[in-house]
Formats: sequence, structure tokens, C-alpha cells
Amino acid sequence: MSPVQMPPPDGSRVPLRTWVAVLASLLGAFMAILDIAITNASLRDILGALSATQEEGSWISSAYLVAEIVVIPLAGFLATVFSPRRYLVVNVVLFLAFSTLCGMAWSLESMIVFRAAQGFTGGVMIPMAMTLVTRKLPMNKRPIGLALFGMTATLAPTLGPTVGGYLTELYGWPSIFYINWVPGILLVLGVGWGLEREPAQLDLLKKVDWLSVAAMAIGLGSLTAMLEEGNAKDWFESRFIIVAAVLAVTGLYI
Repeated sequence: MSPVQMPPPDGSRVPLRTWVAVLASLLGAFMAILDIAITNASLRDILGALSATQEEGSWISSAYLVAEIVVIPLAGFLATVFSPRRYLVVNVVLFLAFSTLCGMAWSLESMIVFRAAQGFTGGVMIPMAMTLVTRKLPMNKRPIGLALFGMTATLAPTLGPTVGGYLTELYGWPSIFYINWVPGILLVLGVGWGLEREPAQLDLLKKVDWLSVAAMAIGLGSLTAMLEEGNAKDWFESRFIIVAAVLAVTGLYI
């Protein structure tokens, strides 16, 4: 097993390749967060094309968020298992594939499935950006990386409705998913060039308590679904919300 990689010593010079990798990962976090707001802005057009009601269409956003919340706590560990470079590049490629399928969705059900898969792969990019900032930058440069990460978290939700509305008006709603290819390709190139190859540590998978991981995933997913759908379903007047609440408490307790 390779030792845990330590951040560079304070005051050391940061190579260009490291900055490229860090900035590329921040672009990925921006893209993942943007995809929440950009879809909400175009939801009416999507629902019209898929012949779905407003209540049914809420799952287009909820599926993405639930999957994203589930994968975020696992991203750091899985990056150690498969190596940050390999794990991030593979997930970005899958994210782009599922984004394309979202733009080609033929029914509400297919859209929800593709959005969940998109969230599961896109959710990786948010914690990985923070991981690269803390692992690759020395202490004196880390505030710059953290400030840039904060900008992605605030700018993406702000720009999402504007970008989504603009693209939908000019090119149709599928374009809000296809546009991910532009930052996605830059991200793959930046991370592929900027991060060094590291060996996988697959033996770590044998040491995981997978029952607890499954319980955590069910708990977080149920909690997110309850909070997202609660208002539309009149909270605890809905059997779905009650079941989700029970699963959330049980899963997080275990």
C-alpha cells in the first residue's frame, strides 16, 4: 500500500501542472453545481416535451440531488482506492455520457434514471475539488484554492437560471445538457495532464463495512428525498414522506 500523500511544504513553488489540475477540478465542481440550477430554469420546457406534470417533474431535480448527496461522502475514499486521477477522469466521462442521454430522454422515467446517474457521477466532482486543493497546494497557497472553490459554490447557482433560460430559448432544452461537454473536455484534459498516475489500492475495499455504507446511502438518500418532496406532498400527510423519514432515521442511526 502506498503512503498517504502529504501536501507540499509551506512556501514551496507550485508547479504549473498542479495549478492546471486544481483549476480543472474547480471547473468540475462548478459544472456539477450549475447542473442543478440550469435544469430548474428549463423545467417547464422539459415537462412539456416529456408530457409530465409539475409534481412528476420535481423528480428530475430530486433524483440528481439524492444521487449527489449519496456519493459525496464516499468520494474521498474511492479516490484513494482507485487514485484521484483515474477516479475523477472516469466519473467525468460517465457524467458527460449521462448528460447526453438526458438530452435524448424519451420519457419522464428515462429522464429520472439518467438524471440520477448524472448526479451520482457529478457529485464526485464537488468533494474532489476540495480534496485536490488541500492535497496539492501548500498551506500558503491554500487560501487561494479555497476562495476559488467558494466562488464556484456561489456563482454556479446564480448563473444557472440565466444560462439555462438563454440556452433553452435559443437552442432548445436538450442544449442545457449538451453544453456540459465544453467544460467536461477541459476537465478531462486538465486532470489527465496535471495529476500524476498513482497505483490503485483495491485491497482497501476489503476493509469497508459495506452494511454501514449501504445504511448511510439509504439514510442520506431518504432524507434528501423527504426534504425535496415534502412541501409538494404536504409533508407527513403523505405516506411517501413518512416512509422516507423512517428510512432516513434508521439508516443514519445504523
